[in-house]
Amino acid sequence: MLTRRQLIAASAGLVAAGTGFVPRARAQTVKKPVRIIVGFPAGGGTDIASRILAEKLRGPYASTVLVENRPGASARLAAEYVKNAEPDGATLMSAPEFVVTLYPSVFKALSYDPVRDFVHVAPAYRSMLSFNIGPGVPESVKNLRDFVQWCKENPTKANFATTSAGGSPHFIGVMLANEAKTAINAVHYRGGAPALQDLVGGHIAASVNPVSEIMTQAQGAIRMLAVTGSKRSAFLPDVPTMSEQGYNVVLDTWFGLFAPAKTPPEVVQALNSQLFELSRSKEMADAWAKVGAEPHHQTPAQLTETVKADIARWSAVVKASGFVALE
Repeated sequence: MLTRRQLIAASAGLVAAGTGFVPRARAQTVKKPVRIIVGFPAGGGTDIASRILAEKLRGPYASTVLVENRPGASARLAAEYVKNAEPDGATLMSAPEFVVTLYPSVFKALSYDPVRDFVHVAPAYRSMLSFNIGPGVPESVKNLRDFVQWCKENPTKANFATTSAGGSPHFIGVMLANEAKTAINAVHYRGGAPALQDLVGGHIAASVNPVSEIMTQAQGAIRMLAVTGSKRSAFLPDVPTMSEQGYNVVLDTWFGLFAPAKTPPEVVQALNSQLFELSRSKEMADAWAKVGAEPHHQTPAQLTETVKADIARWSAVVKASGFVALE
């Protein structure tokens, strides 16, 4: 005769077989502390998102997940560091999409290949950028067209802050200047936090930032003139898109996790599976909503195809703009 314990186990097996569900072991995938490398200073959008993600990943993937800031060269130093790290799942890179999709078109040389040197683990969310002005611009400037006109009348003050040279915030300003047929000069900062400090202080007229950075900063002195999405942000319904205001500048952004090439497939799959579970949870959706983002998930293979497609798309856009590649 079967014991009670054996009957329960057998019943569980029948249920699993009938539903197609296979119970997963909850053993930790990586036994040593995991570091998420961020190529920007603390306090910016990527740093904030990475810390949210690190908190949620503690558990089945690893008992310890830490965020390590390694700013420099617009996150290229962080990418090179992760590229050369031990491919054991303990060193990851979190990054906005432009680090792997736009940089091949705006820098003359990269020390890493965005496709060959990384495993594209999964995206975590999708969002957009915002175009913002501060107290250095008169209160009479109410929209993007007003700002363009003000730039034409005040060419020495027509500057915008970027969170990284060569990144999508930088290129959004370039595209706007081309569309408006006026000079708007880029001033490059080491990250979003210092850029916003100068914006609020009136030291620079405008700044292009991830929506997450604006939503987590004091907004009293910041006026959002536009977002870059193909449609308005659900979290900022009163802020019009750039295209609504007559400028053909559209960019929907995403943020994801990357591992060194040759990271074992079973480790990558375990991390991707945990990210998938997170993407379906209300807790994660609420966490991303606080930074103006919505959960987004793809398999590693799907994300690789997205990266390849985005590289090709940016290459055509950059070439058509006449942008001169950076050193």
